[in-house]
Amino acid sequence: MAKSRDIKYINKDFGALKQNLIDYSRTYFPTSYNDFSPSSPGMMFMEMAAYVGDVLSFYLDNQLQETFLQFSRQENNLFELAYMFSYKPRVTGVASTTMDFYQQVPAIDSGGGNYVPDYSFALFINQNSSVKSTSNSSVSFLVQDDLNFASSGSMDPTEVTVYSVDGSGDPTFFLLKKSRKSISATINTTTVSVGSPQSFFTTNINDSNIVEVLDCFDSDGNEWSEVQTLGQETVFDTVRNSNAFDPNFTADSGDVPYLLRLKKVQRRFATKFIDSGSMQIQFGAGKTTDDDESIIPNPDNVGIGLPYERVKLTTAFSPTNFIFTNTYGIAPSNTTLTIRYLTGGGVEANVPSNDLTTLTANIEFLNSSLDATTAQTIFNSVAVTNSTASSGGGDGDTIDEIRQNSLSQFATQQRTVTADDYLVRALSMPSNYGSISKAHITSVSLKDSPNAENTPILDLYTLTYDQNKKLATPSSTLKQNLRTYLSQYRMIGDVVNIKEAFIVNIGVNFGIIVLPNYNSSEVILNCINSLIEYFSIDKWQINQPIILKELNSLLDRVEGVQTVDNIEIVNKVGESLGYSRFGYDILGATSSRIVYPSLDPMIFEVKYPTTDILGKVVSF
Repeated sequence: MAKSRDIKYINKDFGALKQNLIDYSRTYFPTSYNDFSPSSPGMMFMEMAAYVGDVLSFYLDNQLQETFLQFSRQENNLFELAYMFSYKPRVTGVASTTMDFYQQVPAIDSGGGNYVPDYSFALFINQNSSVKSTSNSSVSFLVQDDLNFASSGSMDPTEVTVYSVDGSGDPTFFLLKKSRKSISATINTTTVSVGSPQSFFTTNINDSNIVEVLDCFDSDGNEWSEVQTLGQETVFDTVRNSNAFDPNFTADSGDVPYLLRLKKVQRRFATKFIDSGSMQIQFGAGKTTDDDESIIPNPDNVGIGLPYERVKLTTAFSPTNFIFTNTYGIAPSNTTLTIRYLTGGGVEANVPSNDLTTLTANIEFLNSSLDATTAQTIFNSVAVTNSTASSGGGDGDTIDEIRQNSLSQFATQQRTVTADDYLVRALSMPSNYGSISKAHITSVSLKDSPNAENTPILDLYTLTYDQNKKLATPSSTLKQNLRTYLSQYRMIGDVVNIKEAFIVNIGVNFGIIVLPNYNSSEVILNCINSLIEYFSIDKWQINQPIILKELNSLLDRVEGVQTVDNIEIVNKVGESLGYSRFGYDILGATSSRIVYPSLDPMIFEVKYPTTDILGKVVSF
């Protein structure tokens, strides 16, 4: 029976491995070999074995380390691990800013000497128009949305000012101003020729500072849509809110310029970064020349004698064939793909204010029958600038950012589970489809249902802003867009009702005692300004109570106030006066100096703070 050997596994570096070999030889071969001098042939072989062991140990340790998100250091491995967590790393930091666009329009007399802009001369500037930097010609910004000077709404107002007047003081030209968000990016194009259909066909875009793929079309004019995974069948489709698409929603086009639709797509692709200088684009697997029935025949339909069904199976029924169906989208074939993508970002994209002034755009008049001379004057009047400096430009995600963002992305998993998830999604809907300003969610119990405890019913109460940033109820178009937007993320069993929260307009009356030697009017004005800031609608949420003690402390801190005599909250109601039609019993809802909201979700709003907040000085 062979004697067991004592083998040590914990030592992995060169010195430890060498010493283990020496100890092993001395223990088990004491008479066979005992020359352990550095120059002996036996030591040469031991050192060579220790060297190989050290190298193997190093690579094994590193390979294991590269399989963990927390410890991986190689860029390509880290990117792949991030995609496993459904996070798409950024390879560049894109700068953003808001640009102001201007154009002149003639003034026309609407009657009785009332001059208004002639919107027949309004211009249209297309999305993705480019504006170059003055200080750095290599930096350009893209306009993210179409710009229509003739359209004005709460989400996209058009500012109008008098530009010039005649000798009588009557306006001759008006100046129109609109603002648009923009990002530091340049449009690039690449083409890929594809022959016979190939499942999961992939191609790479090798370029620096790639932001995203803008669009992809084949030579037949078919659009290929980007999806997160090839198994995703539907994408958001953005269409302009116009009569041409759906006349039922056109009335809300000022507040909701775009309509959101879910569209099934067979032609789709997914993207991922291989490293900071290369993006991979992968297309579907379905063979466009074969239908799914020919790839995966239904055994129940074989041999039943119908002319359009198979008589017998000619190929083996293999589960691996499922990947070649249209489940993962179709594969491009015998075509040329034109891919447009964006590059940009970087620190150099953080340009100062008034630096973006050179517009390269497809500018067109909305009205084709115009006076040529005046039209040319209007066309030449177009100007653009960034009133604020751009920010956000920089390098892509660091290694630590990729790790943390990947873990955070995995926690959310692109779905809405909790009530807070629905609130975040509702408030993050792109503004092109309308903007939700306030949101509140409650759960509803179906008492009459036998499975009420298993039936999640959620009521999502929403509000938006009007053109003057006053609270308003969302239009049916906005609610439809929100409903469509949430459908991509909600759990299958969730039922979400989108409702309107109640708006209760209020006023504030207060009295104060002013310290001696202080100007009473100035102190009152400072108190009113403090209350205006406190009741700023940005700071208020649905079902938030009014705490009178906070108002008392707020006024006490105003310089010159000796004592707050009284604070009264009053209800402002009446549509004829510009207020909400909903009345509220303020006194009945007040307890322990707290004005509580109603059981039905509502929000308090000081609609006209300059007139609805009144103060007076009282004496002892």
